[in-house]
Amino acid sequence: MSYSLKWDLDGIFTGGSQSAELAAKLEKIKEALVVYKEEVKNFTPIQEKQEMEQLVRILEKTEEIEKAVSQVVAFLECLTAQDVHDTKADQLNGEAYSLISEFQTAFTGFTIKLVQIDENLWGELLKDPALSEIAFYLNEKREHGKEQLSEAEEALINALKVDGYIGWSTHYDSLVKTIEIPYTDKDGKEVLLSAGQAFNKMMDDPDPEVRADLFVKWEKAWHEKAPLFADTLNHLGGFRLADYKAHGVTDFMKEPLQYNRMKKETLDVMWDVIAKNKQPFVDFLNRKAQIFGKEKLSWVDVDAPIVTTEPKHYSYDEGAKFIIDNFAKFGYELPKFAEQAFENAWIEAEDRPGKRPGGFCTSFPETNESRIFMTYSGSPSGVATLAHELGHAFHSHVLNGKPFFNTEYAMNVAETASTFAEQICSDASVRAAESDAEKITLLDTKIQNAIAMFMNIHARFIFETNFYQERQKGLVSAERLDELMEEAQKESYQNALSEYHPSFWASKLHFYIAEVPFYNFPYTFGYLFSLGIYHLSLKEGKAFEEKYIALLQDTAAMTTEELAMKHLGVDLTKPDFWQAGVDLAIADVKEFLELTK
Repeated sequence: MSYSLKWDLDGIFTGGSQSAELAAKLEKIKEALVVYKEEVKNFTPIQEKQEMEQLVRILEKTEEIEKAVSQVVAFLECLTAQDVHDTKADQLNGEAYSLISEFQTAFTGFTIKLVQIDENLWGELLKDPALSEIAFYLNEKREHGKEQLSEAEEALINALKVDGYIGWSTHYDSLVKTIEIPYTDKDGKEVLLSAGQAFNKMMDDPDPEVRADLFVKWEKAWHEKAPLFADTLNHLGGFRLADYKAHGVTDFMKEPLQYNRMKKETLDVMWDVIAKNKQPFVDFLNRKAQIFGKEKLSWVDVDAPIVTTEPKHYSYDEGAKFIIDNFAKFGYELPKFAEQAFENAWIEAEDRPGKRPGGFCTSFPETNESRIFMTYSGSPSGVATLAHELGHAFHSHVLNGKPFFNTEYAMNVAETASTFAEQICSDASVRAAESDAEKITLLDTKIQNAIAMFMNIHARFIFETNFYQERQKGLVSAERLDELMEEAQKESYQNALSEYHPSFWASKLHFYIAEVPFYNFPYTFGYLFSLGIYHLSLKEGKAFEEKYIALLQDTAAMTTEELAMKHLGVDLTKPDFWQAGVDLAIADVKEFLELTK
């Protein structure tokens, strides 16, 4: 089977950013918003259960508008990712965010009115079949409504967000478009690589001289624009902190925890267990340094392949087959879905200039489809990344048919499905190794993921925590941001590296995502949570898939702690569960150390 390296977006809206269908859709949303705002304005808090028809109607229209806006925003995200020079898509993106602001203003007014409904009557309303399935969502919104300012104040804040932190977030994307890294290819020809192309080559190339040379140029490129990135990060963070202050919030971790529907105790115990178990991973880094003939690894050596055999390369079709075949060993629905995604060209994988760096999966709720964006490298890690994004898409797929409000799962549990899918393929790669040399290379790739979760992402969390502490007192200079980043990396990596990446704060998109603050710890949560689930799947075989799907279908309908207790029978505020997950990763390290004696 031969699959397209380019995704099909015409199945969503024909004609890209010039699409007449897209323009018509935006107009339809605008018209729907006019009606919606009027209905919300006229809505009065219910006094009796017999009056709930208006409440149900507004919720139905809320769902309709949210789905329509999500469809448009997902499409525009795809356009701006596939071509960073698509200025029309940028313009439409701004228009879409203005509509989101309008909608959020109206919806905030609605939630404020929900708070005014009598507590006893509220409980009766949620028992009604029209609302019972979305009771968790409604309770959550009502609680948020209790924290809101007046309707007029919230309207002003939502309006300012468009050119406030959302504006600074999109400004970051504009800056990244200007980043070009010079590279001399094997024929001696100098080319300019986009940030995405340069990153892949810098981290994956087996030649240490290529990695080192690109790393110097990479740091130089981001440092040349460091003041601009510092402005962007400072003002994005500053707007967020001002918003918190207006709402009487002094703890900048409140929103990230609330967004991820998890307790502070859960986050604290997770990081505590990781911090106490870093030595095996330091041992891994030291052993890898020995293999490379170095005293310590540099930043760009951490993810570099160990070439004990001819580097394995999977063509795109070979990578697809490997993923589908190994998904089939887990269950029936996951491989069937993956095959559908490949056959319907839902994946943008081509390696070409003009694409933005990184990868993502986005869902289209009106058409019940997903699209995956990445730059496929053909390495085992590239195959793992592809499996990771297919896991995200499968999560959305199993929620098709559920109320839209029950599909809005948080990032921490979103990373569970993706990491679980990645784990299936990573383990399969190791098991399929035909020699110790190949197994060493594949274990290295697999352990790199654990290093990313326990060290790289921990450094991001430490940096962001320290940044917000300092930002509360005033602007943080580019030089100080470098210092904070390097200090966080040294702490997280236990001083195991010879060279760090001080400009990481500028080059990492995750620090600039307005919609999701602290876009870091959910990855580590999802990784460890998925390891626990994966361990159960190995015990129970294909029969486990049904339980797995049931867990995914509940991810937006309860808190994280409730989800774990219901489906896994574990208490996330205790260290046992987290230690068991870390132990699975340590087992890989032990095998690697034994094989590389």
